[in-house]
Amino acid sequence: MSGIARTRREGAENDAAQQEKDQFKGPAEMVLVSTVARRFYLDGRSKVEIAEEFGVSRFKVARALETARESGIVRISIRVPAQIDADLSDRVRAAFGLERAIVVDGSDDPAQTHRRLGSVAADLLAEIVADDDVLGLAWGRTVNAVGAELTRLARCTTVQLGGVVSHRTYGEDASEGSVESVLRAAQLSGGPAYPIYAPLVLPDATTARALRSDPGIAGAFDRFDGLTKAVVSIGGWDEQSSTVFSCLDAESREDLRRRGVRAEISAQLFDSQGTRVHSELDERVLAITDAQLAGVPEVVAVAGGPGKTEAIGVVLRSGLISTLVTDAATARELLG
Repeated sequence: MSGIARTRREGAENDAAQQEKDQFKGPAEMVLVSTVARRFYLDGRSKVEIAEEFGVSRFKVARALETARESGIVRISIRVPAQIDADLSDRVRAAFGLERAIVVDGSDDPAQTHRRLGSVAADLLAEIVADDDVLGLAWGRTVNAVGAELTRLARCTTVQLGGVVSHRTYGEDASEGSVESVLRAAQLSGGPAYPIYAPLVLPDATTARALRSDPGIAGAFDRFDGLTKAVVSIGGWDEQSSTVFSCLDAESREDLRRRGVRAEISAQLFDSQGTRVHSELDERVLAITDAQLAGVPEVVAVAGGPGKTEAIGVVLRSGLISTLVTDAATARELLG
């Protein structure tokens, strides 16, 4: 083909492409754009194959894919897989008698470390959650990161393990909380969701008891004893990492510190030996109990970052968790 002929043909094709572009204007366009995007991005079909299937030109296919990206029908994200240290993972597993441990490279940025932990833990859930599992999700920055990173999940029931943490406690970090994680997991899995639309810590035991019997909240509590898998975060006894520390007055905090509290899971407090520390707080929280958590066949703790080593060690000694997802620096500190 001569250069002039090629130029004429390309010009004609460009004109045709422009005309086709102008034809996208309504519901039919949305159906076509969505279907073309699914064929290309999910089914791995070529533009030529898609054009033949729908009886359109490959330029119209290309324009449909462009429209899919511009309109938000298709969102492309680049996820750099967190690196897993297999040797360190196995050493942590063996040292603490866990079913499994997964150790990932950390970062100088705590938020980035949380995202890496969340990404790997999300992939783990996609691997181990089976149809008809009952999956519990607690509140925590790392568990929220898991919810945000989930891309696939077997059909299961998803249950919130504790009430909502307030902005007063965690500031803007509370904006993407356990309710959102539970609803996202349920949407991905296609199974039912049982969120808890109530605070984690109530002003008094009477209010907490009343809310536990509320039909909307009781649905979640009734499923705690039937959980097959649970995902929890681990907090220390300080304002930065505890979900309940800021809800108590200074005297109560100090009293619990004197009694040896060093770690927390879902508002359940533990001393340095991993022994449960009970207090009046127990009657004021809407959360799964340590006894119920102990009955869950598989409990995955996702925790790491600066200052978490002592609390993670405490929870490991409690015997409540079967899997730990953490960062390399924390793992080395745990191993001493």
